[in-house]
Amino acid sequence: MSVAYRHAGPWTLDDVLALPEDRTQRIELVGGQLMMSPASGLPHQRASHRLHNLLERAAEAAGSDVEVFEGINVIVPDGLLIPDLAIINVAAAEESGVAVSARHVLAVVEITTPSTRVTDRTLKPSLYAAAGIEHYWRTELEPAPRLLMSRLHNGSYTGLPPLLAGAVAHLDEPFPIAFDPASLVGR
Repeated sequence: MSVAYRHAGPWTLDDVLALPEDRTQRIELVGGQLMMSPASGLPHQRASHRLHNLLERAAEAAGSDVEVFEGINVIVPDGLLIPDLAIINVAAAEESGVAVSARHVLAVVEITTPSTRVTDRTLKPSLYAAAGIEHYWRTELEPAPRLLMSRLHNGSYTGLPPLLAGAVAHLDEPFPIAFDPASLVGR
């Protein structure tokens, strides 16, 4: 389904936040232009839900003062992005309404699909880095599940070797967590 919005000139953050909620697509703002992607398919939703649960349990076990959210509005210097998952400071979560500033985001996770592959691999990492978000993780489900983790270093992300299905990822930041990327897919 295609949605048309009547609008003159570049879009602003206020314009986008004033749009009606639309669960059929994600509407993000980059450089005054809307960027839309369709609602996620079942494999993506399964992986997002499972990773959300893993992260939430690990944060709680570590006593971290964070909350894990799926699909929230994150304000970045050049607009508004909606990561698949975001780990944010709990105090900021309590104060935020419709969107949270990137300065309160400790980590973002994107789950790559065919329709978001280019955006998740190139555009979003540069925007998240410019916003100063410390950790960027990308989960790719095809051809086999793998987790690619990056940490901000001198204004850009430095990646670690990918963690493939069948190997347990042991991470220390932003809190300790261990899981096999294969656990994000299938029954």
